[in-house]
Amino acid sequence: MTDSVTLITGGGSGIGAATARLLLGQGQRVTITGRGEDRLRRFAEELGSPSELLPLVGDASDYDDVRSAVQATVERFGRLDTVVANAGFATFDNLDDGDPAGWRDMVLTNVLGPALLIRAALPALKQTRGRIVLVGSVAGLIHTPGNIYGATKWAVTGLAENTRLMVAADGIGVTLISPGATQTNFFDADGGPPDRAMLTADQLAGSIVWAINQPHGVDVNTVTVRPTGSPR
Repeated sequence: MTDSVTLITGGGSGIGAATARLLLGQGQRVTITGRGEDRLRRFAEELGSPSELLPLVGDASDYDDVRSAVQATVERFGRLDTVVANAGFATFDNLDDGDPAGWRDMVLTNVLGPALLIRAALPALKQTRGRIVLVGSVAGLIHTPGNIYGATKWAVTGLAENTRLMVAADGIGVTLISPGATQTNFFDADGGPPDRAMLTADQLAGSIVWAINQPHGVDVNTVTVRPTGSPR
């Protein structure tokens, strides 16, 4: 797998950064994208700005940005083996009392973003018979009252299987990773992480990289990862 190339959206921090760090440690080459230029730069500098890492500023919900990231990856590394649709966020409000002004960006990032990445990356992934990894959520597997974020992750759950059916004949694997609560800056907008058992970003990255590193011919479709001690 040392020649493999992975593109990760939302790769400058949290789960995306932990996944990139683990892949680089295995000798793989990685592109990370994100909207925060400073965050991407700090992460690259933290790792010593290795030539195997390509940080690119871009919006996961903008098709031109996503397509440019795919093209830049292939130009830099010569191929693309895996894409990880990791970018996402929550507004932490509900249908009955939430602020609709924030819902559009959440839906665009969480739902449109993965679809755009699949669309842009498919030609390159068909050449390598690569993999698509979609980072969903336990919120996309269970119902909770009025949860709009959960609805976006239900969409990702459906997108994963619909995509698998579309690309199976091309030899492309599709994996949905559905994590429970994970210790990242995801909860900053809600005043900090909840007081319950949580995964670390490194623990979840281990599951993502495990799926990526499966041999050709093995298609791991659905992985649900919860912290021990959590009922949901």
